[in-house]
Amino acid sequence: MMMNRRSMMLAGGVAALATQPFLAGLARAAQIRNVGLQLYTVRELFAADPVATLEKVAKIGYREVEYGGGGYDTMDHALLRKTMDRLGLKSPSIHVAYDALLDNFDASLTMARTLGAETVVLPYMVDKHRNGPAWDAAIANINRIGEKLKAAGMGFAYHNHDFEFTVKPDGVSLYERLVKGTDPALLKLELDLYWAIYAGQDPQALIRSLPGRIYAYHVKDMRPDRSMTSVGSGTIDFASIFKLNAISGARHFYVENDQAPAPYLPDITKSFQTLSALRF
Repeated sequence: MMMNRRSMMLAGGVAALATQPFLAGLARAAQIRNVGLQLYTVRELFAADPVATLEKVAKIGYREVEYGGGGYDTMDHALLRKTMDRLGLKSPSIHVAYDALLDNFDASLTMARTLGAETVVLPYMVDKHRNGPAWDAAIANINRIGEKLKAAGMGFAYHNHDFEFTVKPDGVSLYERLVKGTDPALLKLELDLYWAIYAGQDPQALIRSLPGRIYAYHVKDMRPDRSMTSVGSGTIDFASIFKLNAISGARHFYVENDQAPAPYLPDITKSFQTLSALRF
């Protein structure tokens, strides 16, 4: 079939438009390629039998895991890595406590490298740091840790709970202080969506205020009574949040349920299936 010049120009224009990110998104909705799991969710199972737990997680379909809790920091990291390699699992990031990063930096770095991580995440700050002077001191240390990790070829991120938004020395939240007081080249953010929403934050507005700075999301759902539940069993509109990925820069999506009910596997299976089917 022959095409006249006008038809060819029209076809070419349509093809060019289809390459534009917005219009291409209309034709094919985005999805999460590799759903991850924060292993803190199954910490009781993991502490009892880490190898069997990784096997069960991989069987569900997870391809990424993030270490945190369950005593993983004192385990045989070479064995964990060997198990992950056998199962086709990767651990892009691991949670390492603030004190461990300050006092045992070299050991923490070796652990991260052995597990194949490219980013270390600071998961929690205890009560003694949650005031203006102590928080400012911690921010200075966080910048120094970030510099050391960057020099070692490793990324660094901070994982929030609710207190960072609700504690406001001199009217300025700890989260705002952290964001403004740290170098974006040294510290990214692992945004726990549940805890941010629990603290009264508008997740879309928050993401828009942090362009390119979000390393990963922690994904768990919220019931009407604000309790935690598996993804898909609550009220959070994750599709509308993940549509902002081009702004956020998020690279990983970790299922986490701090309060997952025993026997745990049904909970993480529900979350995996929901996120795998999600289109945005």
